[in-house]
Amino acid sequence: MNGKPLIVGGGPAGIAAAMELARHGVHSILLDEASRLGGVVYRGPLRQGVVLDYLGERYRENMQALHREFEPFRPQIDIRLETRVVGGDGGQLFALSPDEQVQPIAYSQLLLAAGCHERSVPFPGWTLPGVIMLGGLQLQLKSGVVKPLGRTVLAGTGPLLPLVACQLHRAGADVAGIYEACAFGRLAKEAIALLNQPQLFLDGLSMVAYLKRHGIPLHYGWGIVEGHGQDELHDITVAPYDADWTADLSRQRRLPAQTLAVGYGFIPRTQLTQQLGLAHQYHDDGFLKPDSDDWQRSSLPHIHLAGDIGGLRGGEAAMLTGRIAAISMLWQRHILSEQQALRQRQACLDQLAAILRFRVGIDRFTRRGAGQLALPRPDTVICRCEHATRQDIDAALEQGVNDLISLKMRTRISMGDCQGKMCVGYCSDRLREHTGKQDVGWIRPRFPLDPLPFSAFPTTAPQPTEEV
Repeated sequence: MNGKPLIVGGGPAGIAAAMELARHGVHSILLDEASRLGGVVYRGPLRQGVVLDYLGERYRENMQALHREFEPFRPQIDIRLETRVVGGDGGQLFALSPDEQVQPIAYSQLLLAAGCHERSVPFPGWTLPGVIMLGGLQLQLKSGVVKPLGRTVLAGTGPLLPLVACQLHRAGADVAGIYEACAFGRLAKEAIALLNQPQLFLDGLSMVAYLKRHGIPLHYGWGIVEGHGQDELHDITVAPYDADWTADLSRQRRLPAQTLAVGYGFIPRTQLTQQLGLAHQYHDDGFLKPDSDDWQRSSLPHIHLAGDIGGLRGGEAAMLTGRIAAISMLWQRHILSEQQALRQRQACLDQLAAILRFRVGIDRFTRRGAGQLALPRPDTVICRCEHATRQDIDAALEQGVNDLISLKMRTRISMGDCQGKMCVGYCSDRLREHTGKQDVGWIRPRFPLDPLPFSAFPTTAPQPTEEV
């Protein structure tokens, strides 16, 4: 098999795959849109020599260990940073280079490790300045760029809530409280599954103890209802959620807040996998997920998937799936025999098993409820790009729309610059609720996946005007 393997994504999965290939003498091309490798998990500060103690000692040690392990393999890897993939078709990808030129990159083997993006949950006031996604806020902290001003409230579900709250407090931010949508009883039921990763379980307990020690309240079974303000956020309304996440408005509370960080989990970045025509299906949690087998192969065997793009499992699991994908590529290149590949893959699967059992516990604890779909009012904007409101979506459903393509044609959702990253999740949830169908179709992203600067297009000399 000729040509270098092409890896999209310089996070834990992409780095692990590139190192595994290099160990066997295979040079690869590694693309990442950021200015530093590491992905969202292990990218670190933007400036050299900056030590961010507030992120925690274990995080810093893990990040430094990964970069140290990677360093000897750099000469065998063609690393192209600040390079954004904007599309692909027919055995090649198109990438926007740092000098803002679109370049085709051919491949014979491709590993997509592009990660995930945050799940958007619309509610009245979610577009106000001061409302930010939880993962985006943590990325700002990890980059050492900016800290939130004023009273900061965190709302959503999952282990990222207490982690970011501790990091914010250690960084000097005013953390007023955390509102976890799921009840504590559901977490207690998953204790046995969580013990599959005892260090992570102990880390969780230590974070809760830190919050209690510093007087930061953690409210289980509560969630966001509304954000208030004109030009910026001033107050929020929270309320108890039942098991289906329906807010009890009779017990709602209004609190002052200048920053609201909202985090309801992550979903795979499938824009490129859709454009390449790979097979997909809907996950039980409502997001679109590309198919992959035990070798991390997609529906096209020369295209592999690793990391969160193939399922949300965390940084350690991402590295293991990246290794498995690389082992499969080495087998396809006849560098490893089938027996060698099977043996090495099994070693990775054995390590992955405990992580997956832990992850199942987390997924059950943070299982979403459909009651949140009722939060937006009729005038609440759902699609920010095209300014489509809940009222527009309700009207389309009443008129018989029962799939995403028809909803797009009727309301213009997903037709803006972000191509549905912010709105399609809510819209597909509403369609499944309305129709009772699990699969409501999906919208295949168009080229380019992200807006391109004018400088990316070749200039042409003006044509002479014919005089009459």
